[in-house]
Amino acid sequence: METLFNIAIALALLFVVIVLGMGLWNMLKGGPGNTSQRLMRLRVIGQAIALVLLLGALFLFGRGG
Repeated sequence: METLFNIAIALALLFVVIVLGMGLWNMLKGGPGNTSQRLMRLRVIGQAIALVLLLGALFLFGRGG
């Protein structure tokens, strides 16, 4: 189960990095503003998912001090 969380977290972070890169590329090449807005919203959603996965993994598998 812990391995599944690790894979899901890695995929979520990779998704965020890819969407961020696509958004930056669109801005740098002077693409449409609507596309940049859509990509940045998608990035925020991806970050929220990654954060929930990280917090869930810490809650379930964290080692108490």
